Amino acid sequence: MKTRVILCDDHALIRRGIRDTLADAPDLTVVGEAGDYGELRALMRSTPSDVLVLDINMPGRNGLDVLHALKDEGSSVRALVVSMYPEDQYALRALKAGAFGYVNKGGDPQVLVQAVRTVAQGRKYVTPDIAQMLVESLTTPEVAHAHEKLSDRELQTLVMIASGKRLSDIAAELMLSPKTVSVYRARVLEKLGLANNSELTVYAIRNGLVGE
Repeated sequence: MKTRVILCDDHALIRRGIRDTLADAPDLTVVGEAGDYGELRALMRSTPSDVLVLDINMPGRNGLDVLHALKDEGSSVRALVVSMYPEDQYALRALKAGAFGYVNKGGDPQVLVQAVRTVAQGRKYVTPDIAQMLVESLTTPEVAHAHEKLSDRELQTLVMIASGKRLSDIAAELMLSPKTVSVYRARVLEKLGLANNSELTVYAIRNGLVGE
């Protein structure tokens, strides 16, 4: 029986590329696609699936939010995160949130196929770089970067502010009140020892959280 895969990414072209890649594998079949959390929830209610190929960066509830929701619900679907972000930014967070694997979008398409197969079997898929980070996180528990102390929502707020979005826009996109987003911003500034949005943006660029 073929492994049934659902794709969740807000970019249609990315979904098409992943779908075309998986179409070459005779044991895999894409049974549905979603562009955001709302579409994904509706799709998962109506379409049985084995593996969810999930992007981190989406409007509204991002990939980490989806992982937490699936974990809380006890969902049997195994999530594989496929992201443009490098492994050292989100891989460990995604795995801790319940992902079965993490693959960079810029990698070899065959790696994606192998990752889906591995996850479908109930095994974790990690690259050698992620495996090394996991080992280091166990042997050196101290935080290497200040932003690693941030919660998932705080990190998301940091990235969005550094990308030039206003608090009102962030609030609308995350479906939160502006006051709540302001609280997240204040926490980020405090934890990182920064004074304003300009310093926050510089920090994000220097640490590879956003592009220049």
